[in-house]
Amino acid sequence: MNEQHPANLSVSIAGMRLRNPVIAASGTFGYGSEYAELIDVSRLGGICTKGLTLNPRPGNKGIRLWETPAGLLNSIGLENPGIAAFIEKELPRLRSLGPAVIANLSGSTIEEYAEGAALLDASPVDMIEINISCPNVKAGGMAFGLDGEAAAPVVTQVRRSCKNKPLMVKLSPNAPDLAAVAVACVKAGADALSLVNTFKAMAIDTKSGKPVFDNISAGLSGPAIKPIALRMVWELYDSLKAAKAAVPIVGMGGISNAEDALEFLMAGAAAVQVGSASFAHPAAMIEIIDGIGNFMRSKKIKNVEEISVR
Repeated sequence: MNEQHPANLSVSIAGMRLRNPVIAASGTFGYGSEYAELIDVSRLGGICTKGLTLNPRPGNKGIRLWETPAGLLNSIGLENPGIAAFIEKELPRLRSLGPAVIANLSGSTIEEYAEGAALLDASPVDMIEINISCPNVKAGGMAFGLDGEAAAPVVTQVRRSCKNKPLMVKLSPNAPDLAAVAVACVKAGADALSLVNTFKAMAIDTKSGKPVFDNISAGLSGPAIKPIALRMVWELYDSLKAAKAAVPIVGMGGISNAEDALEFLMAGAAAVQVGSASFAHPAAMIEIIDGIGNFMRSKKIKNVEEISVR
C-alpha cells in the first residue's frame, strides 16, 4: 500500500524547499549538533537557530527555566555569541547537518535588526526569521510585535537589508490585534509568518514568596498553549486571506506529537516548528515526521498541502 501511494512530505516556504514540514524551533535545538548524538538530525525539514543578535549577549541572570504541570517557562535572555561569531564558528557545522537553516534574528533597535540582517543575508543561511517580540529600547521598552505601527518599520528596514534570502516574521501571541500586526508585516515585506511565540506568564516560589524570575515574567511554551496557538493559526489564515495578504504560515506552540502537527497543518499552516517537546523527548520530531507520513499514506494523500482542510 505504501508503494502504491507514496507520500511526498516536501514543502516550499517562500521559495525555501524543505524535505518535510517539521522544523526545530528557535532556542530549543541549539545549533543542531547538540542533538546529533541523540537523533538523526539530517531527517529534519529545517533547523531554526537560537536567537541571534548583532553583538554577543550573556543572557539573563538567575533562574532561566521553570517547569509547569503542562509546559515550560523560560527567561533565557537571548544568550548568543553574536552574528559574526555564529557565521564563522557555528554555521559551517550547522550547514553540514543537512536540514535547511533558518537564522532567527533579534534586536533592540531597528538599526540592529537591519545591520544583523545584512550580515545574515550575505551568509549561506536559507532563510531569516525575525523575532519582533524583543524590547524596542527607543520606544520605552514596548515590544515591536505588539502593534502594527511598531512592527512595520523594523520589517521594512530588514527587508531592505535582506535582498537574497526569504524573510519570515515570528509573531507574538501577546499582541492585542494579532491580525493587524500580521498584515502590517506582510505589507512591509514579509514572505512568511511564524506563530506563536511564547505567552507572557510567571511563577512564584512559595518558599521565598518571590517571583521565580529576575524579570518577573517569562515565556510559557509547551502543551498548555497548543489549543490557543492552534486557534490563532486558524484565525490568522482567515484574516490574511480576507486582507488579500496571504503568505505561508509556519505554526507552532505546544506541538508534542504527530496528531498535534497534523492539526496545525489542517488549520492552514504550511509547516510547523517543534520546541519544548524536544527537551522532554529528543526523538519527538522524528516521530512526528514518521507520523505525518503514515497518516498521509493511510489517507492516500500524496502531498502535504492536501492535508489542509481550509
